[in-house]
Amino acid sequence: MSHRESGIGNRESGGNREQGTGNRGSGVRHGVLRGGRVLDPSQQIDSKGDLILADGKVESFETAAGASYGDDYEVIDCSGLVVAPGFIDVHCHLREPGREDVETIATGARAAAVGGFTAVCAMPNTQPVTDNQAAVGFVLRQGQAANAARVHPIGAISLGQEGKSLAEFGEMVGAGAVAVSDDGRPVASAHLMRTALEYARTFGIPVADHCEEPTLAAGGAMNEGIVSARLGLKGIPSEAEEIMVIRDILLARRTGGHVHLCHMSTKGSIELIRWGKERGIRVTAEACPHHLSLTEDAVDGYNTNAKMNPPLRTAEDVEAVRDAVRDGTIDLVATDHAPHHYDEKEREFADAPNGIVGLETALAVVNTWLVKPGIIDLTTLVDRMSVSPATTFNLPGGSLRRGSVADVTVFDATREWTVDPAKFVSKGRNSPYGGYSLYGRVMCTIVGGKIVHRATG
Repeated sequence: MSHRESGIGNRESGGNREQGTGNRGSGVRHGVLRGGRVLDPSQQIDSKGDLILADGKVESFETAAGASYGDDYEVIDCSGLVVAPGFIDVHCHLREPGREDVETIATGARAAAVGGFTAVCAMPNTQPVTDNQAAVGFVLRQGQAANAARVHPIGAISLGQEGKSLAEFGEMVGAGAVAVSDDGRPVASAHLMRTALEYARTFGIPVADHCEEPTLAAGGAMNEGIVSARLGLKGIPSEAEEIMVIRDILLARRTGGHVHLCHMSTKGSIELIRWGKERGIRVTAEACPHHLSLTEDAVDGYNTNAKMNPPLRTAEDVEAVRDAVRDGTIDLVATDHAPHHYDEKEREFADAPNGIVGLETALAVVNTWLVKPGIIDLTTLVDRMSVSPATTFNLPGGSLRRGSVADVTVFDATREWTVDPAKFVSKGRNSPYGGYSLYGRVMCTIVGGKIVHRATG
């Protein structure tokens, strides 16, 4: 690759002309990201300089101005941009196998790259369920073939996600699973959850749980409260989440296992997680961009794009979850990306499926609702979207330390853009943010030293 200097956002890279997404073959095998604000919380680095990549690894970070590089290095001008360890999403639904009509591993991995994610963890609620080593291997191979963001499979806790008997954790971990979860369904049996935590501990992996007490949540379509009463919709009380949160925390205390609590949404859950962490229990937790930005009021007009599980909650809940992201009670931000076909969402509200897409809007939503108002700073954003996901799930990435994998996200924190779901790379269009003006745009995503997304404008 000849030495040349180029800006980000002024050329195409790869097959998708509009978004600038391409195969993992394009870009900086040997390169310099010059003059950006290099922000790496894993090393307490927040400084302008040059990040040098070589042979798929981070070679060095140089703060000296005007350095020269060899002819085999591509120099990319990152002036005015943030250069950070690649974002990692530990919770997304890529639908393959079984629902390739709404998403495939390839389209999901490319959408992740557009959103600045260099790696994603695929939940196992596929058809058939990812509950054995062959299924895990399939997801891993499809992710590698996508040549975009890395795809790490998550195996099921129970066979068929039926909550009756454990899947074979050891075989799935051996095939490449990085965690286990029955997400989409709660583990109703406390005995099964206890056994899962004990078994997972021997393999050093987290058990990620969808916290929902099924008898309290049964038939619910949104948060239980004044808005649900006005709309005539059956509500899901906050206690449905909180009962399972405290159960899981107590079981983690009993077993010494690592429980990871998915998509936390209530003030009460935050208080319980703090209680557990103060006692040294191995509990980590995530929040989703939609639970950090929207309230139950978004359901007005029976907007099915605002229907999700757990549901959007009250303003008081949103404030509590935001504060928890700020102080670290919530360890990381995850998207819970859940694409659905248009026809499925165009139903009566109670009958429509839960879930929204989020890979391509996550950075902008967190930046717009948390960074711009001063709730968190950009360092905290990068920590919660990159460093902490890597450490929590023991994944490569999350650092720009010398020798680390060259997974890098370059973004413009000030860039304003309007969300148009029709332009998503994901097959899913079910976003509640359509038409919103947001701040924060990914300009370049690099995986293993190769550009997998480069903005074109």
